[in-house]
Amino acid sequence: MAFPAALEVCRSDLFTKEAELRQRFPDHLVEKVLRVREIYNYFISNPVAVDREIIAEMASRHDVSKVTLYGDLNIVKSLLPSISQASRDFHRWRYNEMILKAYKMAEKRKDTKTMERAASSYAKNNRVDLEDEQRMPYDDIVVQPFTATDDPSVLGIKPIPNIDQKIASMLEKYRAESADIDDVEFEEVDLEFDDIFKNLNEENNVEESIL
Repeated sequence: MAFPAALEVCRSDLFTKEAELRQRFPDHLVEKVLRVREIYNYFISNPVAVDREIIAEMASRHDVSKVTLYGDLNIVKSLLPSISQASRDFHRWRYNEMILKAYKMAEKRKDTKTMERAASSYAKNNRVDLEDEQRMPYDDIVVQPFTATDDPSVLGIKPIPNIDQKIASMLEKYRAESADIDDVEFEEVDLEFDDIFKNLNEENNVEESIL
């Protein structure tokens, strides 16, 4: 049975329970997913850690080569754009919980200043202080009935009568006039530049020697 690549499994099942992973995938693939998950959690907890520090920490936890760990870290970096969006939603929810808890504690103490700050922070985090974006009425936009035409009168230009025949006659006329034109090949100009500019070069040399 063919199994998907580690990156695809991590993209779809990074936070799936270990028991379920072991039911669906071979052990070596499950171990990799668990390591990638662990690296991700460490990365979130230590946002200023550099790659070398992350690899050193994981090497102390797992008996695998550093090459394998660097591969795991690359998977984490590949997943960060999609994971970060989910993480922001989670942190926004947790922030709301903390602010509401602080508001309730301040309300019990009748601390109006803290209540006001908590309410302001809650509003800013949830962007309730901004006006809702108005939906553009795209359904009301009528498509213009454009029709292709070769009639210049639609632009206010007076059409030339029998234009097709005039074009044909002019083509025939100019083709006949150009029939005697001969194509010639490029030839190098036969000029002795050294002799022509000899005096000028001598004057320049004299001026340079004076300077």
